[in-house]
Amino acid sequence: MKQLIPLFTYSLIHFLVPYCLSILVTYFLTYLRKKQKPDNILNMGKILFVSNRLEKIRQYAEIFGKKPYEFFTSSDENSALETVDINSPDIIIFDAEFSGLKHLIKKLKSATFSTSFILLAKNEKIEYDISKYFNAFLTDEMTEALISAVISANLKTKHSLEQLSGTNKNLADSLYRLNVLYSTSSQFAGSLDKEKLVDYMIEGLDKSLSFDLTCTLCTENQPVLLLNSLYEISDELLSALKLRTVLNYKSLFEDKKPPFEIDTDTLKVVKTVKYPANRFTFTLFQYDNMFAPISLGDNFFGCIEIFKETPFTSDDATCFQTIAQQVSLPLKSATLYQEIKETNLKLEKLERLKSEFISIVSHELRTPLTAIKNSLDILSGGRCGEINESGQKFLSMAQRNVQRLAGIINDLLDLSKIEAGKMDYHFANMDIHSVIDYVKSSLSVMAKEKGLNLISEETPDLPRIYADSQRLEQVLTNLVSNAIKFTPEGKTITIRSHEADASQLNAPDCFKDDINKLSGKYIVVCVEDEGIGISEKDLLRAFDKFAQIENSLSRKVGGSGLGLPIAKQLLQAHNGAIWCDSELNKGSRFYFAIPVSTAGVESEKNLILN
Repeated sequence: MKQLIPLFTYSLIHFLVPYCLSILVTYFLTYLRKKQKPDNILNMGKILFVSNRLEKIRQYAEIFGKKPYEFFTSSDENSALETVDINSPDIIIFDAEFSGLKHLIKKLKSATFSTSFILLAKNEKIEYDISKYFNAFLTDEMTEALISAVISANLKTKHSLEQLSGTNKNLADSLYRLNVLYSTSSQFAGSLDKEKLVDYMIEGLDKSLSFDLTCTLCTENQPVLLLNSLYEISDELLSALKLRTVLNYKSLFEDKKPPFEIDTDTLKVVKTVKYPANRFTFTLFQYDNMFAPISLGDNFFGCIEIFKETPFTSDDATCFQTIAQQVSLPLKSATLYQEIKETNLKLEKLERLKSEFISIVSHELRTPLTAIKNSLDILSGGRCGEINESGQKFLSMAQRNVQRLAGIINDLLDLSKIEAGKMDYHFANMDIHSVIDYVKSSLSVMAKEKGLNLISEETPDLPRIYADSQRLEQVLTNLVSNAIKFTPEGKTITIRSHEADASQLNAPDCFKDDINKLSGKYIVVCVEDEGIGISEKDLLRAFDKFAQIENSLSRKVGGSGLGLPIAKQLLQAHNGAIWCDSELNKGSRFYFAIPVSTAGVESEKNLILN
């Protein structure tokens, strides 16, 4: 059902709303651009009047048929469509009496998007289906001034909306460019590969500036010229670009000597062409261009030149310089990373050579040392004749030093096996008491010869552990031997054992990281002496390879400095830990912890139940 609407109401709404909107938009654009276009420019516009009534055509021609307007008339559908197609009017005024009005409006509405439609109505009522297509309304009774005001308001609204549309486009372009810069920066931050960083830079420039050609010179290792081109480049043009790049490179250093000698004959070129079917000519050098060096702090990486057929704007220049500067920091980080990586490879090679050298030397020393030891045993046994007291004394000295040297060689061999991952382990459920008893009986003679008292204080019936008994004997032997070495005559060395939860273990701060990794139940063994002690700052250093804590007694007793590092790695293989606490001139306490065997506990439970 058609709804009739008073013409006066529509005219008032469609006149005031566009007028107010035009004022608001104009002030908004004035604030953004800080200048306002003159009214005569805003009022200029093309007007098409579609009507069959000659008197109305003459009336509107008198009003708008002079500057600043361009006025056209059409009295039939075809001429109206042709005029719109050729002249693109800003406003079309439709006479409500025009035959085929609805059909023409629908055609023009689909062909025009920004044109304002105004209806000239003879009476005060119009159909709703027609009214929805129009921006404003006129009547036959309106004065010339009111007609001009309605047209002027619609023109102002249209111009203001066009300006706003242009501003929005510029804003959209700026947002897109900022997004490209952000994306490029993210790519820079996520890579330490120099080739990828250069690719990201060129890709960012392409997205934000749509260049025709970039010439990127990279001087790392072998100088190379990267050409990213829209079209194919001829050999003659390529030679010219290489010469231009070399001259640009040399101009950066003025009177100074460039860090690399580059010439057109040796300069390597890598080309990437988007559309090889087309070809650039020497008119390329008439394009607008920008140039920037790429520096890595005090070092020089390269330079980049960019060409574009259309002129670059100031925003383009800012974007270009921003990307060229942004790539410098990640390239510098990539250079440092590469240096660190190469240094680490050299260190790994040196470490491997050192381990191989130690292993080879140890094996080579072991063979003659065995022969020497056997010869000394034969001589001291009297199988080669009787030896006097003085000779026996020297033989005993030689045997002790051979035994000491054999211990050092064995430590070196053990260390090389551990570092190479070739140490053999034979794990089994066992009792820690057997290990302590063995070490105590083995080293009691050595302790007694030095005037020391070696005792043990063990907690009875400790749970079993899953371990290699031979390696634990080696660990405990090292700890007790060190205690014997560094404890003055007349003092006591005590071996203790007990069970503890990982949360109950206490150690100096320098060992906290190792202790915090432990969880569950452990058997803890402690070797306590009354020796020279270790300062707090040297506690952790005592477990370094070949380390010797600086004091007179340590220099006197000597040693390879491998006992504690070997013990630490053997205990790590048992999922245990080793640590110590000490006080200078009052003694030291060395602890190691081995996890309680779950399998052993279950077996004991089963035995009890049975």
